[in-house]
Amino acid sequence: MRALYVIVPLFALLAAAIWFAASAWTRLGGVQIPLWAWLAVGGGVLFSSLIGGGLIALMFYSSRHGYDDEQHGFGDDQR
Repeated sequence: MRALYVIVPLFALLAAAIWFAASAWTRLGGVQIPLWAWLAVGGGVLFSSLIGGGLIALMFYSSRHGYDDEQHGFGDDQR
């Protein structure tokens, strides 16, 4: 139930941000944006989100499995 208290407002903020961006884009530009342009923007956002999420997942994976631990070797016997 606690997760709902966080997730629902975040999705509401996301929806408001998307609505604001779309309305500002169409009102300030004065040009109708074709469907393919909306699809291109959405694809770019989706692709960027997937790449960012994947890199963060790799960061957590490497941290939890010891890949980020200090390595000894190559003449580093002083520690």
